[in-house]
Amino acid sequence: MKKIIIGNWKLNLDHLEAIQLLQKLNYSIEEDKEEKIDIVVSPSHTSLRSIQTIIDTDKLNIQLSAQDVSQFSEGPYTGEVSSHQLNKLNVSYCIVGHSERRIEFNENDEIINKKIHNLISEDITPIICFGESLEQRNNDQYLDHISNQIDAAVKGLRKDKVNNLIFAYEPIWAIGTGEVASAIDVVEVLSMVKEKISEKPFYDSDTVRFIYGGSVTPDNSHELLNSKIIDGALVGGSSLSVEKFVKIINSIDL
Repeated sequence: MKKIIIGNWKLNLDHLEAIQLLQKLNYSIEEDKEEKIDIVVSPSHTSLRSIQTIIDTDKLNIQLSAQDVSQFSEGPYTGEVSSHQLNKLNVSYCIVGHSERRIEFNENDEIINKKIHNLISEDITPIICFGESLEQRNNDQYLDHISNQIDAAVKGLRKDKVNNLIFAYEPIWAIGTGEVASAIDVVEVLSMVKEKISEKPFYDSDTVRFIYGGSVTPDNSHELLNSKIIDGALVGGSSLSVEKFVKIINSIDL
């Protein structure tokens, strides 16, 4: 299975800046890396159409992700963006359940589960985020908490509907803080999640991936990304720098 590197640009860059970053990124990635690693960018909704047009027109080996999706399919929900609308923009992936959404916008497990179902109905791969707070880790509650998050996220998923899923471990205490979980910590959590998911009827070892996010930088990426159980990374701040993002991509041993 290919490793995957996803750049989450968060609330940064207007559509012109996003285009410039994409073009610089495309020129900077080695051809063999593009062919052997799935490279994904996740801009704001306002930049999706611009980025999609360039990717499709220039036939880039870079894929497109949205940062969020509505829990609703359609209707009187001002400001929302549906999975169907994302599908029509050739969006391949969508981040769901990021801790920033859970904390700042009070998204609960039920809302996240609805979003996952909506994405799957439109053949968009959900990037399902989960992770614990520092308090939960210090109190040795983190594995139970994560297990509950995973169960709630995949509730009701049908084997015949699920093609691909990505599970992204993002410990809250490591997001944007400069702190990073050790490879041992990440392997422990992802091993538990993988064992849990492997019991689900929709699990396919060739399509379900388990990745890490949380202050991923060129300094720590080599150890993390060359672990057999870690299938890639969800990169935040470092994805806004072409130099840093490419170094993270290049840190994967092919």
